[in-house]
Amino acid sequence: MSDIPASNHQADTDRRDSNRSTRDRRAAERPRLGRFNFSGAASLISPRVVAGGTRLVEFVLIALLGYGIFAFYVDNAPGLPGHFGQFMYIMAVLVAAAVSVLSFQAFHLYDITILSSAMRQVARIWTAWTLTFAVLLAFAFFAKLGQEYSRVWAATWFLSGLAALGVFRIILSIAVRKWAKLGRLTRRAVIVGGGPQARKLIKALEASRDTDIQIYGVFDDRGGQRIANRIAGYPKLGNIDQLTEFGREKRLDLLIITLPMSAEKRLLEFYKKLWVLPVDIRLSAHTNELRFRPRAYSYIGNVPFLDLQDKPITDWDSILKWVFDKVVASFAVVALSPVMALVALAVKLDSPGPIIFRQKRHGFNNELIEIYKFRSMYTHMSDETADRLVTQDDERVTRVGRFIRKTSLDELPQLFNVLTGVLSLVGPRPHALQAKAADSLYADVADGYFARHRVKPGITGWAQISGWRGETDTHEKLQRRIEHDLYYIENWSVLFDLYILAMTPVALMKTQNAY
Repeated sequence: MSDIPASNHQADTDRRDSNRSTRDRRAAERPRLGRFNFSGAASLISPRVVAGGTRLVEFVLIALLGYGIFAFYVDNAPGLPGHFGQFMYIMAVLVAAAVSVLSFQAFHLYDITILSSAMRQVARIWTAWTLTFAVLLAFAFFAKLGQEYSRVWAATWFLSGLAALGVFRIILSIAVRKWAKLGRLTRRAVIVGGGPQARKLIKALEASRDTDIQIYGVFDDRGGQRIANRIAGYPKLGNIDQLTEFGREKRLDLLIITLPMSAEKRLLEFYKKLWVLPVDIRLSAHTNELRFRPRAYSYIGNVPFLDLQDKPITDWDSILKWVFDKVVASFAVVALSPVMALVALAVKLDSPGPIIFRQKRHGFNNELIEIYKFRSMYTHMSDETADRLVTQDDERVTRVGRFIRKTSLDELPQLFNVLTGVLSLVGPRPHALQAKAADSLYADVADGYFARHRVKPGITGWAQISGWRGETDTHEKLQRRIEHDLYYIENWSVLFDLYILAMTPVALMKTQNAY
């Protein structure tokens, strides 16, 4: 029998119940690192884009108000200000708009946490606008420029600015709260590696202010007694091999590796499997004793991380590429519509069957997409999965098909895929599901093959204009194509896209590998 009194047993039981209750309560009170439902999440809206867009809108709003009141009141009043006077008003409007945006930045009015609160925004922006206006008026007074400007204009501009900025910020706060509720302003993340390091990291993130992540759970290769099924309240979701498929299915944005830097071999094994995903990969530096210069780190809240990989083409770059694709593709469709009409007529007259051939291929994040091409094969010989490569003098290809395949005119309907968002103008070419190089599936030939799916595929690409267009009948040809695709992903710019588009017609003249 135990010598411990019953009262001590009861005290221990009460203490355990209290600790369990505290843990449950803390787990339920995690607003910043909340858990996702697994039905999928809406696409991410970058907080940087929201903040940058807000700056742009407010600059334009303030400038338009100032110039509009000038044009309506001052410019139409008796005794026009003259060209110099008009110049002075325009300069005042632009300077005031720029200084106002800088002032709003100083008041932290572009922080995503502020943007979600209507009351905090309106109070701060009215204060910042009033102080900015007062400073500018004081400058005009001491610089003896006051006589150059209308007092009615200035007063009307100030009051209308208060109203317009207040209304805009209220509307913005409603939108930001809606996006936050849908999970569109937080990065979807998982922890890679469990144990004490993961537990300490999660606690540090929970204690940090203004984190922009939400965590699904933890992935770790260890099982059984070596790793708990729940770590700091988050479930273990599987091993590292399962993480790749999970990352594609759930559209993850961030992988956080909690291994110590001393575990170099295991870290490299993890990275070799995970770098193919279109995600940011960060190595936790929270518990590492070795410290680098502050600029070597990136931060989530105030928790330091070392950057192993950045998601390609994000934030404003993604918007710039989206606009570029839509504008150029729209002009191309209009300009090339006579050519497409002639090709469509030729395909129809040459052989029976549909004009457009639809084919499933792998797209961004390894997702299945459907692309359009002018049909170049006899209908009864069509190979939807590309199980067999097209070769020279292939009997499956029609007479018109040989010409449009050599000149790549069969690819023109993919401009509509660009307009619908399935493809980009420039990017790695999307490959058919069963495409092979020397009787081996593409994915089995090259390590990191799926890393080319970290960006949206394109109609043309760096590999195509560099001589690696057409048949991939050897492993070496495929490897070279993939190397060029990965180079494009790591070095993307709008100028690079423009160069590739400009060189594509030149590359199309070389038809030796196109059948």
